[in-house]
Amino acid sequence: IHTGESIVVAPSQTLSNKEYNMLRTTAINVIRHFGVVGECNIQYALNPNSEEYFIIEVNARLSRSSALASKATGYPLAYVAAKLALGIPLPKIKNSVTGVTTACFEPSLDYCVVKIPRWDLHKFSRVSTKIGSSMKSVGEVMSIGRNFEEAFQKALRMVDENVNGFDPYIKAVNDKDLREPTDKRMFVLAAALKSGYSVDKLYDLTQIDRWFLQKMKHIIDYYILMETIDQHNLTRNNLLKAKQLGFSDKQIASAVKSTELAIRMQREEFKITPYVKQIDTVAAEWPATTNYLYLTYNGSSHDITFDEQHTMVIGSGVYRIGSSVEFDWCAVGCLRELRRLEKKTIMVNYNPETVSTDYDMSDRLYFEEISFEVVMDIYNVENPEGIILSMGGQLP
Repeated sequence: IHTGESIVVAPSQTLSNKEYNMLRTTAINVIRHFGVVGECNIQYALNPNSEEYFIIEVNARLSRSSALASKATGYPLAYVAAKLALGIPLPKIKNSVTGVTTACFEPSLDYCVVKIPRWDLHKFSRVSTKIGSSMKSVGEVMSIGRNFEEAFQKALRMVDENVNGFDPYIKAVNDKDLREPTDKRMFVLAAALKSGYSVDKLYDLTQIDRWFLQKMKHIIDYYILMETIDQHNLTRNNLLKAKQLGFSDKQIASAVKSTELAIRMQREEFKITPYVKQIDTVAAEWPATTNYLYLTYNGSSHDITFDEQHTMVIGSGVYRIGSSVEFDWCAVGCLRELRRLEKKTIMVNYNPETVSTDYDMSDRLYFEEISFEVVMDIYNVENPEGIILSMGGQLP
């Protein structure tokens, strides 16, 4: 399956230390052999049952994969590659995110990133929904959380604003649909887990690593538990656990037969609100100078203070047919103009392919969902002097 069609999780969750270091060493050897200076990414195929691997492709250029790696780690690949091309060695290049460490430091992550492609296949008649070695996706989203469940459910909502998360009611169970990768297979998986399929049976059908299947089962098990509770019996612990597993207010509301606003009010009464965390490329070993941010319920404090007035701009979200880079350009133009007027800016967007999600385009970048719940959570904690919705196209 093409990389652009794959769901990508970083840091790698299912590689052993030995496998990881084997692939890392090979990558360095390949690049040295070719004499590549700058940025290069290598796609591997690795046999999960042995240490056999194949190199599928070597990209000695900035590609969509490197844009994703750059946004996921906060390590400015293009900036560093440009400096290397000018003959400046790595130890002399400052990491522009921390401002203290050099570009020699390999990024280390204290969070989980999930990238999911968006396919608009339903807009075409007679087109196959099967996913393979040719790329059909028109855009992609990247979500950040403190655990896989949180990041995965966020990402599913980002791909399609009409989806509440890992929802078992979107698709019907069907073994044939589990065997063949399609654009909607994760929802068939959700339905299969809900109807009692075991992790081993699903592994035999899908060949998706058991680690991921177990995490997905974790989400569905909690969804089933919530369906047995009505809103009046929802305890603080139930609600907090649901939020830590990446459930949205709307999703909780549909499980306990209530409304999104009622759940939001109850959550605020229980004082369950998200914490703002920083991406710093060094797993919090050095303080970061940039404000590259995400929200999580798996935290105990904010990484930043909220003592300045900002203006908030909502981005365009995932690229889709009929709405892509032109709206990002509007958002970037808006940020630049606000900066010229000497106003501090906040950007909310989750598309790793855009310029608006570069950490130096705005004073604070929230890599977050564009939904009522999340935008209001950011609004409540930041209390901006204004919010601009008209720059992001249809979604805002």
